[in-house]
Amino acid sequence: MSPTNRTAVTERPLSGTDKRSAQAPIISPDDRVLVTGASGFIGQKVVENLVRRGFREIRCLVRGQPAAILQSLAATTDGTVSIVSGNLLSKDDCRRASAGVALVLHLAAARGEKSFPDAFRNSVVTTRNLLDACGNTGHLRRFVNVSSFSVYIGASRRTRIVDESCAVENNPSRRGEAYCYAKVKQDEIVEEYGRHFDIPYVIVRPGFVYGPGNEPISSRIGISTFGLFLHLGGNNALPFVYIDNCAEAIVLAGLTPDIDREAFNVVDDDLPTSRQFLRLYKRNVKRFPSIYLPHIVSYLLCYLWESYADWSQNQLPPVFNRTVWRAYWKQARYSNDKIKARLGWQQKVTTSAALNSYFTSCRSVLRNA
Repeated sequence: MSPTNRTAVTERPLSGTDKRSAQAPIISPDDRVLVTGASGFIGQKVVENLVRRGFREIRCLVRGQPAAILQSLAATTDGTVSIVSGNLLSKDDCRRASAGVALVLHLAAARGEKSFPDAFRNSVVTTRNLLDACGNTGHLRRFVNVSSFSVYIGASRRTRIVDESCAVENNPSRRGEAYCYAKVKQDEIVEEYGRHFDIPYVIVRPGFVYGPGNEPISSRIGISTFGLFLHLGGNNALPFVYIDNCAEAIVLAGLTPDIDREAFNVVDDDLPTSRQFLRLYKRNVKRFPSIYLPHIVSYLLCYLWESYADWSQNQLPPVFNRTVWRAYWKQARYSNDKIKARLGWQQKVTTSAALNSYFTSCRSVLRNA
């Protein structure tokens, strides 16, 4: 698992399941594909993946200035990639973007929003507007909603495995995270439109997506406070998925037949533990002081924080609570069996190569800071 000195990202050859899934896509390369959030961290890689597969009508919806890589693709692919500027809060923009579209890969989301209303508006309202527009075109073959592992309550006591059978938060507001709340509600509205309006959909739930362009350390490992890093993950496996592997899964979810109304988790195979990752990060990027908090201690601190928040009537919001602890720091294992079996997905970029690429990017960011 240790990164080598090699900086190139290597890929595994296509397996039999990869080839099987590529033989019978539900749309042809001439059908129009819409990618929302195309300028985002994952969206750019999804567009590149579609280009490599030979799709000739890729419409990229962006809000604001498009990413440089999209501009380059639009300029060099002879019309294959087109950039549409718009806001999913505008129903007119949604109708314009979805006209003639056979496949929607919906990655736009309210990531980074702290306010629950803002997160709801920019994840749920936008998704509803897009579903309304797509449902009226008569062309839609599938709507792929990119969700998140954050919707799960955590592993069950019996199996300690997080897979697609795990329960989703039924009261997501209690976790105190606007992103989790918005993603749960976004999934719900997609499922509702599937039931009531026969919208063909698939939900993809990546773990923590890492790689060049997303350098911060995941909170599943720990948190920085007062100049010290509190290591909370311990020997927990980390539900990591490298950016290229995640993009591959999202595209396969859009193309593979006979998977409508299903959800698929995406994590890599050779998952590092929190302790292994932190050790590698310090060795390959930078050293910093850290203190490991055993699970019983971190659970107790979350309980005390939650109790004080209740006592003070939320004068100090329960940012760290037992619901967060169960979702992020409770010991669990993560399964990608379903996406392999049903979509033929395989981890093409190895964990060693992925970590090496990620650490190289982290060092570059630090040098340029």
